[in-house]
Amino acid sequence: MAPSDLPDPSTRPSRPAHRPDDESNADRQAHVIGMMIGTALMFIGFLDVFLSISGGFEINVVPLLIYFGGIAVWANAVVENPTVRYSLMAGSVLISLVFFHYGEVLFWHKQVVFWTTIVVVMYFMFTEPKRAA
Repeated sequence: MAPSDLPDPSTRPSRPAHRPDDESNADRQAHVIGMMIGTALMFIGFLDVFLSISGGFEINVVPLLIYFGGIAVWANAVVENPTVRYSLMAGSVLISLVFFHYGEVLFWHKQVVFWTTIVVVMYFMFTEPKRAA
């Protein structure tokens, strides 16, 4: 094999600056932990809202604070677009503060949380995840 048979280094495809595979193990574990904790908090808060709707009893603001706190933790761990991530986090914290200040959960509040959660879950159930290139 002659030196002229070797490929020219300038024609080699260059690697992208950052690929998702380059993420360290600690970062991946932190994202998974955040996703699990956020999902668990959303489930716990949603379960209280669902049971109060179906059982007809009143709840205080704590389940909604847990629910929206879970959304903030989940968004921080899962959403890649910074604008969407921080918008979700800010919105969920703002709604939590409004409920905390208002101090009361009305029936229509529970209905909005319930049906919005159902729509979001249905969206993620029926959309295909993006394939990594």
